[in-house]
Amino acid sequence: MSTTPRVETITLGDELLLGIRENDHLTYLGVELAHHGVEPAANLVVRDNPADIRSFFADSWKRSDLIITTGGLGPTTDDLTREAIADALGETLVYDPEIEQSIRERFEQLGKEMPEINLRQCNRFQNSTVLSNPYGTAPGLFLEKDGKLLVMLPGPAREMHPMFQNQVIPRLQQAGIFPEIDCYLQLRTAGLGESALAALVEPLLKDVPALVVGYCARAGMVDLRLSSLDSEVLDNQGLQNLADQCRETIGEDFVCFGDLTLAEVIFRELRTLNQTLAVAESCTGGLVSSSFTEIAGISKVFHGGAVCYHNDAKVQLLEVPEVMLEQHGAVSEEVAIAMATGACEKFGSDYGLSVTGFAGPTGGTQVLPVGSIYLGYASPLGVWAKKISLRGDRASNRRRAATAALDWMRRKLRKYKLDEVFAAADAGNIDL
Repeated sequence: MSTTPRVETITLGDELLLGIRENDHLTYLGVELAHHGVEPAANLVVRDNPADIRSFFADSWKRSDLIITTGGLGPTTDDLTREAIADALGETLVYDPEIEQSIRERFEQLGKEMPEINLRQCNRFQNSTVLSNPYGTAPGLFLEKDGKLLVMLPGPAREMHPMFQNQVIPRLQQAGIFPEIDCYLQLRTAGLGESALAALVEPLLKDVPALVVGYCARAGMVDLRLSSLDSEVLDNQGLQNLADQCRETIGEDFVCFGDLTLAEVIFRELRTLNQTLAVAESCTGGLVSSSFTEIAGISKVFHGGAVCYHNDAKVQLLEVPEVMLEQHGAVSEEVAIAMATGACEKFGSDYGLSVTGFAGPTGGTQVLPVGSIYLGYASPLGVWAKKISLRGDRASNRRRAATAALDWMRRKLRKYKLDEVFAAADAGNIDL
């Protein structure tokens, strides 16, 4: 194994090449590899064709120390990865009765009869280790051959992710590919563009020996990653010191260290305050609520959300006054606030967050063109509204509006800490 291992990933499936499904496998594996100090050299997307799989895999195997494949391990006729790669490696496929037993047990748990076609999944390389699949029928495979490593994973994320976390990472650590700890520090920011963030932090980071700086931009957010090429020159404490300096410079646009979502940051803040939240949405259609319900244990904080797209729904569900809608329109500061306060009242929460706007491509006016969004915020300390203007297609505007709403609430919570405000009020320093 070379000192700096070359890693390539191969994602298999016609649906990836045809654009039917996004290549989330590459995103997931890229993040995981980076966490462990490994930069993948390439990703190949290959269709479900045995000749193509053999050819591309053989080329990749010649130049790589570790190959990770995803997909093509299922029971159907288009699942050809196992057989094609066995052919490329000159590996013999053997039938494993233990795999058959685990597949049969899974079907029994589901109360279903196992189709005989699933027996195709019981074949493995003679010299491989089986990676068990608690969430599906396709086992993964781990092979050491010619001083190289091969990891083969199933396609469905619900099966592939836990298999990688629980079985692959420990094996790669044991093989010396992965160290025992994460190899970079990540600062998550919101409200800054990539170039604006770079302008802030580059004066702190330039000319630092052995430092590697990376940026990753997404809708309304940018991650800054700091890693070291040489731990003897720049160790973990040195990285942390740099990260702390960057945090101070970034100021309120700093969200967190690591990869917490905005919703997770809000959840932790509200849990600390022992407060609750409800959401009212129009143009975002449930995206804000969904970001909260992805969090385990969110019921301790999140009381519920209402998608009130039509004006009648705003009146009936949130008791937004009809006269307000007539006078100001559904996309207005007044209605955004009424939606937020209505959510608080209907769901019995301490905080309310709302979004209303013109996502496009139609709608909008000369005064409020497409992309005009109003956010509403209700809290024990008062109510606020905020207007933002977005330029994008409908999908982009909806995502960015949801991100903007969450980021605005995060900032409000940190600016107006309830315990600090109430303490100041008790001391007579402010008047609530």
